[in-house]
Amino acid sequence: MEREISKTQVDRLGDQLRKGNITDSDLRLLDEYRRSFSEAYAAVAGAIRLQLGLEPTGRPAKSTTSIAEKLRRESIRLSQIQDIAGCRLIVSDAREQDRVVASLRELFPFHSVVDRRHKPSHGYRAVHVIAKVDKKGVEIQVRTALQQLWAEVSEKLSDVMDPAIKYGGGAKKVQQFLAASSVVVAKHEEDESQIFRIRQELTKLSSEADLTPKATKDIMRLQRDLDSVQEVLVKRRGETVKILQRLIENPPGPKVEV
Repeated sequence: MEREISKTQVDRLGDQLRKGNITDSDLRLLDEYRRSFSEAYAAVAGAIRLQLGLEPTGRPAKSTTSIAEKLRRESIRLSQIQDIAGCRLIVSDAREQDRVVASLRELFPFHSVVDRRHKPSHGYRAVHVIAKVDKKGVEIQVRTALQQLWAEVSEKLSDVMDPAIKYGGGAKKVQQFLAASSVVVAKHEEDESQIFRIRQELTKLSSEADLTPKATKDIMRLQRDLDSVQEVLVKRRGETVKILQRLIENPPGPKVEV
């Protein structure tokens, strides 16, 4: 049975990591702290597979380097870091994202939600559900396919140009590009959701109401118009995917501006 590490010990350890004054005993304590999330992570991943039929990807414990960098980058204590253990779910679109988040909230009664879609972090958009199991938090990132593709571009540019890019640093033109492409993704997903809602209302109206022939004809015309708009959205989505995929496959070099 693992010993309980107190919050005071954890935060004192975090201070050491932030300062870079790390001893062998600090590393052993950090490893012990990281491993203490393993059971919670396994429980969360298992419940997602069994109850929701989804396959999460992730890791039972954040690396020592990642933890230290996050402590230095943010005004946060080690005990406040919510993604020591975490997994990710990639879904098709924003509607499916909302559905999965609702299912996760129901599956894990003790949870908190961070919605980064309307207030993105340096262009990063997703919904994070932090599930609490035996007082241990496990972060579940829920991203749409487009949000995931954008995140991969950000990661790639960080790898080949400047690690600070992922956190709002680096060349101004790179940040402007990431911000603009994030807005494109958001607008596309918003339009998709709006089209779906309108289509649902039209279907409901046509099935429930006692319509005149003219009203029925008008609804059919509106549905045809929606189909045309949907075709434009599909084309725009394809163009966005191609641009982002090209950047992942052929990122600019460190001295090349995007």
